[in-house]
Amino acid sequence: MAEPEVTRFAPSPTGDLHLGHAYAALFAHDAARATAGRFLVRMENLDQARCETRLEAGILSDLAWLGLAWDGPVRRQSDCMGAYRAALDALTALGVVYPCFCTRGAIAREIEAMAGAPQGPDGPLYPGTCRQLPAAERRARLAGGFAHALRLDVAAAIAGLAAPALRFEETGRGPAGENGPVAVQPALLGDIVLGRRDTGVSYHLAVVVDDADQGITLVTRGDDLFAATHVQRLLQALLGLPVPRYRHHPLIRDAQGRRLAKRDRDQTLASLRAAGLTPADIRRRLGLG
Repeated sequence: MAEPEVTRFAPSPTGDLHLGHAYAALFAHDAARATAGRFLVRMENLDQARCETRLEAGILSDLAWLGLAWDGPVRRQSDCMGAYRAALDALTALGVVYPCFCTRGAIAREIEAMAGAPQGPDGPLYPGTCRQLPAAERRARLAGGFAHALRLDVAAAIAGLAAPALRFEETGRGPAGENGPVAVQPALLGDIVLGRRDTGVSYHLAVVVDDADQGITLVTRGDDLFAATHVQRLLQALLGLPVPRYRHHPLIRDAQGRRLAKRDRDQTLASLRAAGLTPADIRRRLGLG
C-alpha cells in the first residue's frame, strides 16, 4: 500500500460552498482515505473584512453533510499570524524582500504606458518600480510612514538559491497535461506581494507555512493554482520548508463553461440540499460516485 497521505481542504469563509468546493473537498478527502491517511481542514481567513464566523459554520456543516470527517482541529490562518511574520522576517533577513509604495492605480498606469510590460499567466506583472528605488529614498519613505506592501525580489531570490534548478512533483495533470517532475519557473508571477497593509501577509506566504506546519504531503487543488505552485516552491526553498507533492484537478464549470463562483447561488450545497439532493447525488454529479 502507498504511504499514508496528509491532504487538506482550505476554503475561505467568504461565502457558501458550491459544487466546485464540494469537488475539491471530496477529491482531497478521498486521496487521503485511499491511503489510510489524514484529511485536514483549514480556514483561509486572512481577509478579516470579508470572512465571517457564520459562513465558517456553514462550511463545516456542509462538509459534515457530505459525509466528510476531518482529522484534528480546524486550523485558522487568523491564529497563525506569528508564524507568518516569522517567515516574512526570515525572508527579509535573506535580502529578498523590498517595500513597495505603489498603489494599484499607479501600477496600472505604469503598465499601460510601457511598450512591453512583463506578462504572466493571467496578464501583466508588477514592473518592479520600487525595486529600483535608491536605498536612501527607500529609507526616507519608510521613515516618513509611507504606506507600503512588501514584495519578493525574485531576481535576488533566484541568485541566492543553493540549488537554482527547482522542481515539484505533479501527480495528476496540470493545465497543459503536466505529470511527473515539473521544472520551476520562479519568475512566473513576478515580484509577488508577501505582506499587505490590510491582512499582514499574502496567500502565497501563508499557504507554504501552513502546509509545512500541518505536515501536508499531497496538495490537491484546482488547476487554476498550478502557476502559483512555481512561486510557492521558490518560497519553500528560501525558507527551508519540506516540499509536498501536488495533484491539480480540473475546475467544475457551469453549462456555459464558466468556472463556478460564490455568486452562483443555485449551485451552492445549501441550495442543492434544500432541493432534495443527497450526498450520493452530489458525488454522482461530480463524477466521484
